[in-house]
Amino acid sequence: MDLAYIPSPSTGVLHLGPLPLRGYAFAILVGLFIALWIVNRRWVARGGKPGTTTDIAVWAVPFGLVGGRLYHVITDYELYFGEGRNWVDAFKIWEGGLGIWGAVALGAVGAWIGCRRRGIALPPYADALAPALAIAQAFGRWGNWFNQELYGKPTDLPWALKISEGPNREAGLYHPTFLYESLWCLGVAALVIWAERRFRLGHGRVFALYVAAYCAGRAWIEYMRVDEAHHILGLRLNLWTAMIIFVLAVVYLVISSRVRPGREEIVEPEKDAGAPEKDADAPEKDAGASEKDADAEEPAGDDSDPVAVSAEAAGTAGTAEKAEDPVSGAAKDGRG
Repeated sequence: MDLAYIPSPSTGVLHLGPLPLRGYAFAILVGLFIALWIVNRRWVARGGKPGTTTDIAVWAVPFGLVGGRLYHVITDYELYFGEGRNWVDAFKIWEGGLGIWGAVALGAVGAWIGCRRRGIALPPYADALAPALAIAQAFGRWGNWFNQELYGKPTDLPWALKISEGPNREAGLYHPTFLYESLWCLGVAALVIWAERRFRLGHGRVFALYVAAYCAGRAWIEYMRVDEAHHILGLRLNLWTAMIIFVLAVVYLVISSRVRPGREEIVEPEKDAGAPEKDADAPEKDAGASEKDADAEEPAGDDSDPVAVSAEAAGTAGTAEKAEDPVSGAAKDGRG
């Protein structure tokens, strides 16, 4: 008799009228929205502008979803293109199947495009994203619980996961590897937040620490799983991937800390920083234009011909003398 275990849901879909609410998609969406909220708060705390992370997410999220699905379909192609399989199922993302490696890789491309459009560097954004991404994974892993997939080896531990009979699975009690990875991701998020504050990490090192810590946990969790996977030299493909990426992340941490110690003081420069200089130059240009206009109104010879100036002055003086001699003026007018 089983005294304790984690039950699995009888179905991964809840129907709200004609609208199906799939547990896998729901878990992914919850993790996504929480991650967007966290990364925005972290970005603003570093001196960035509110809304910048949302603009970048418009590029990063679709790229990440496509990359995650591509990695899964490529590494498990026999599920969709083998004998008796329907290739259309490769597009049914709601049925499960997102590879974190592809999601992060192609999502980084989308984030880079978004950062370029906003005129900011990718490393500080990646640092702000790191713990948010780990928390998103913690929520997203519960989608595997709804689909009763990616569990571990059989066990009789009190927290064993009960799996029911179904396609490609046998009923029994197994290690809840989805739960292990979810808890590990929460620990990774706490680790990178602590390390960032303790050592003032920057220039992408927070993200590199997240990658290294996640890969360390993924390695032993991957070793426990019993679902079908490709093997290389007796090890699962995802285990090899985790080990290689772990080494790359550690190498980046070491080199970056020596080349660019500390962290960025400004993560999002002001776009209008040069506007005051342009405005300050504008009055000078206007003043010059006014001088040209004033020169255009005056006769060209007035300032350069002293004889003309003297003649004009004499004529003006004579007119003034006639005006001042009313007697002669009156006699002249009488003759006319």
